[in-house]
Amino acid sequence: MDIEQKQAEIIDQLVKRASTCKPEALGPLIIEATSHPSLFAFSEILALPTVAQLQGTTDSVYLDVLRLFAHGTWGDYKCNASRIPQLSPDQILKLKQLTVLTLAESNKVLPYDTLMVELDVTNVRQLEDFLINECMYAGIVRGKLDQLKRCFEVPFAAGRDLRPGQLGNMLDTLSSWLNTSENLLISIQDKIKWADSMSEMDKKHRKEAEEGVEEVKKSLSMKGDVDIRGNKEMFGEPSGVMDYEEDGIRPKRRRHPVTR
Repeated sequence: MDIEQKQAEIIDQLVKRASTCKPEALGPLIIEATSHPSLFAFSEILALPTVAQLQGTTDSVYLDVLRLFAHGTWGDYKCNASRIPQLSPDQILKLKQLTVLTLAESNKVLPYDTLMVELDVTNVRQLEDFLINECMYAGIVRGKLDQLKRCFEVPFAAGRDLRPGQLGNMLDTLSSWLNTSENLLISIQDKIKWADSMSEMDKKHRKEAEEGVEEVKKSLSMKGDVDIRGNKEMFGEPSGVMDYEEDGIRPKRRRHPVTR
């Protein structure tokens, strides 16, 4: 079972439970969700009316925890640790994993120095162990550790929940991409038409050239026939043949009888 399918099943179970449980039971359920080793998306739970009703109550801190895991990072937690319940080791691990996903959204090459600051890691060995064991083996990223360049190359990272306002930006980006694609398509079609036109012109010129060659061949052939006939008339056999008598005195011309 792949990570997406497994996560979908977990979300479905948690959503069903959160939809029917009492408000006082939502806190433990949110802690369970944010600690689950295979769950990295929380927008479905966050969108439930029962969860939204925590706002303004004494249990609203659990709503803040859920929002933190849906959209935040380890750095966000450190900045707001005074008003968010202390996280368990499993939650800390999860939030650091989510932090890597957030960093990979905008950069496919993550410097070790940046990662160590964002994850509160003190040395490269600890960082590489975390990236290998807790990120790549977990299936949330695919990448390569470059020790020489001190960076983590990430060609793939699982997506996180959309942050407020992020959907509009994504729609703008997609709209811009669509317009660019349409303009590119028009340009390609114009180039295809131009290429077809040039191909037709090339065929026409080639045909004209072939016809010209044939005309030259015919002209040369006709001229050759005329020259051959002229040569025959100029060097053809004469009407008289000179015979030599054997007396050795002088040749005598023998006339062929002329038909009258």
